[in-house]
Amino acid sequence: MQKDIDTLFGHLWDNYIHVTPSALKVHTLLGGGEPIVNDHVAFRTYNLPKLGLEKLAAHFLALGYEQKGEYVFKAKKLYAKHFEHKDPDAPKVFISELKVEELSPAAQAIIHKLADQVPAHLTDTPAFLYAGAPWQVSWADYQTLLAESEYAAWMAAWGYRANHFTVNINRLKQFDTILQVNAALKAAGFVLNGVGGEVKGDPQVMLEQSSTMADKADVAFTDGVRTIPSCFYEFALRYPQADGVLYPGFVEASADKIFESTNAM
Repeated sequence: MQKDIDTLFGHLWDNYIHVTPSALKVHTLLGGGEPIVNDHVAFRTYNLPKLGLEKLAAHFLALGYEQKGEYVFKAKKLYAKHFEHKDPDAPKVFISELKVEELSPAAQAIIHKLADQVPAHLTDTPAFLYAGAPWQVSWADYQTLLAESEYAAWMAAWGYRANHFTVNINRLKQFDTILQVNAALKAAGFVLNGVGGEVKGDPQVMLEQSSTMADKADVAFTDGVRTIPSCFYEFALRYPQADGVLYPGFVEASADKIFESTNAM
């Protein structure tokens, strides 16, 4: 089972760094040559029958993960769950889905047109999780979605892959606080997500998070190649609960701002 987990996250990582080359620089900067422990990996999807959150979650449940928290992001029209494994070193998994039915008829039509291109059994194997976009989309349709929902447009362009990996600050040897991590990143030229402040959360909610703004990479739309925001890197510091165990969940108000790391700058 552990081998299967390592194999899956290895594929996810290889796919992620292909469109997020800055991630390797983050490793060098924060790891100092030591392996970096990943707090969680996040995925996005549409809440359609063939593609909903549960289709993605099934592959992690098969590896021994268990569902834990659930979250609602009303303004962004999102629903999410997070999953944990009994192995504390296995990354948590955060999966969100867009409530397609809450979008405009025009946006819904575009998304259903994309879903219609998906082969019936695409989601049957874990490789689906890093398969990229299983459809073709035009730049015009991407722009239509972007005007209404950045999340919808990102999914249309990038499809299935890790939206972000997350450095577990608690396990770093050279950094103790999220402010130290942020300072090192900025000194190295990284641009941080400043929506709601560079640090999202605080010790009172037992979780502090920050993130880089997404890298940019080329996407082959049906009417030409364009360079758009791809994926980003997140950083999380967890605080102990009353029982001494580090808080394992997520904070909706903070995660809401983290989603904006893929916005265009």
